[in-house]
Amino acid sequence: MTAAAADLADEIGFSGLTMRRLAERVGVCAPSLYKHIASQDDLHRRIAALAFDEAADAIGTAIQGRAGSDALAAAARALRDFVLTHPGRYAATLGLTPTGPDDPIMLASRRGIGPFEAVLRGYDIPSQDMTHALRAVRSVFHGFANLQASGGLQWSTDVAESFEWLIDLVDRGLRATADTESAGHHR
Repeated sequence: MTAAAADLADEIGFSGLTMRRLAERVGVCAPSLYKHIASQDDLHRRIAALAFDEAADAIGTAIQGRAGSDALAAAARALRDFVLTHPGRYAATLGLTPTGPDDPIMLASRRGIGPFEAVLRGYDIPSQDMTHALRAVRSVFHGFANLQASGGLQWSTDVAESFEWLIDLVDRGLRATADTESAGHHR
């Protein structure tokens, strides 16, 4: 049921996904869905967990055997491809508040961040800066992908070229941060 809902969200947009529309898609009456799904919120959370897991798999596969700038580029491209291919299910991951440490959303989002942590370890980011680095990297690549998915990058310059430029910018920044830290210049 979750996969069908996620596919529908990708087609019509997450904001358009309702229990009624899902019921129509799977060929049942809407009340029948409640045997499998507790509520619209439950459906939202299930789609988000699925999306986090799928994105983690895609990014993890992309970075396998890579390090440094090659790993960063592979992770960034995999995230962007996931957002562009699955805009509805990716939108489900935004704005959720986990209910606790065992919430499937918390567990899936941690798994989703794992490949980026692996990439950043290749830059020798100090452990005390890892959260900052993760937030920065996620913000940059998430923001670009969402702008592209929503049609917000309309200038005449090639979008793929801009994305590659962004990857290079982030790579240079991460290398400079690691160089500064290793030289003993702590903030």
